[in-house]
Amino acid sequence: MMRLLWQRLLWAIPVLWLVLTITFVLLRVAPGGPFDSERQLTTEAAAQIAAKYQLDQPVLVQYGQYLGQVLQGDLGPSFQYPDQTVNELIAYGLPISATLGVLALLVALMIGLPLGVLSAKRADKPTDFFIGITAVLGISVPNFVIGPLLILAFAVYWPLLPVGGWNGGQINHLVLPVITLALPFIAYITRLFRGALLEELQKPYITTARAKGCSEARILWLHAFKPAMLPVVSFLGPASVGLITGSVVIEQIFGLPGMGRYFVQGALNRDYTLVLGVVLVVALLMLMMNTVADLLYRWLDPRAGEQQ
Repeated sequence: MMRLLWQRLLWAIPVLWLVLTITFVLLRVAPGGPFDSERQLTTEAAAQIAAKYQLDQPVLVQYGQYLGQVLQGDLGPSFQYPDQTVNELIAYGLPISATLGVLALLVALMIGLPLGVLSAKRADKPTDFFIGITAVLGISVPNFVIGPLLILAFAVYWPLLPVGGWNGGQINHLVLPVITLALPFIAYITRLFRGALLEELQKPYITTARAKGCSEARILWLHAFKPAMLPVVSFLGPASVGLITGSVVIEQIFGLPGMGRYFVQGALNRDYTLVLGVVLVVALLMLMMNTVADLLYRWLDPRAGEQQ
């Protein structure tokens, strides 16, 4: 385990540096600048603003200065939010995005795993067919379509839940965005777990357990469940990436002040430091979630560590 952690830590340094460098270059080569939308900006005022944010320096100098700030934990000032730093904006938005993502992942596991078990136990029966069709629809329909439909159903026609907003993280404000974000992952987990469980239940050691008189419940939960979880755990790494990127759309639809919303606003307004800060934090979260998924996989299957 410790060896894996050290390997991931060593890999994280060049990966984060590469992400920072590519994002920095792309932002600089993109047309437009952070203050191009300012009307009637005099030459002197433009020069003062450029000097304040060190935009009058050569690009390599700007890159070196920004890299030095990042190494000190300073993500710099925001161009579009002059009263706040990028650190402060992320400190405010990250808990909101994290709450949304964690709750969506828990909902996906709590619903997807039982549906996978039910589908496997009723394989090739109407129940299995209905769950499979529902899962395909959940995978196929994008969340920017599901979100407005849920708002229309449960906030307009049947005003049971608020349309959007954060409101201190009250549960009724989280229900629709969490469900919208979780639905595709419920479908993926259901299909993955069903297939893995069916394959596991056909293996020789399960046949032996049945011959010894083990009940189906014991076979399922004590013998087949843990190895059948391996594909699901492998999916958790990419799923975390999907939750992070998917929350960008969800936060825009439901008006949540999370990191995704700041990222979109920063990209539209060419707020270099805000976009760079959000991208770095998201990349770090992705690396952490992939590491957690690898650790869970090795806990479920110790042979995975021995094979390396």
